[in-house]
Amino acid sequence: MMSRKNDEEYGTGGNLNTMVGKGSTFEGTMKVQSTLRVDGKIKGNVTASESLVVGKEGDINGDVVVRNAVIGGKLKGKLTASGKVVLEANSILHGELRTAKLVIHEGALFEGSCSMDGASGGDRKNEYGKSVSALLEHREEKESKATR
Repeated sequence: MMSRKNDEEYGTGGNLNTMVGKGSTFEGTMKVQSTLRVDGKIKGNVTASESLVVGKEGDINGDVVVRNAVIGGKLKGKLTASGKVVLEANSILHGELRTAKLVIHEGALFEGSCSMDGASGGDRKNEYGKSVSALLEHREEKESKATR
């Protein structure tokens, strides 16, 4: 588990109430209130109202919407974070990244596109400045229309 100092540094505060452990797999759509830690594998879309922490063994294949994310393992898909994203050494991110703040440690691999809005929550009126709940509502509306 990350220390309190790391919580403050990475912006991953909040209660860790859901965990996909090493050796576990999940397929489908996962919605979590607060923080999610992934040390296993997820195939599908993930939303968390606070933070996502992907451990070194963690692997996500799908779209992710969170406030903050710390990626230590693999993520393939679209990652939308209204706050901060940290790509730790040896992490792998393939896909589209949209965030307000980005930290890439030496040894991380990022292949794809990146859009940043440093004024998250400021005067700019776009998707990056929206709250996580607004992004979730938009995604649910879009999914609902698609299933009709």
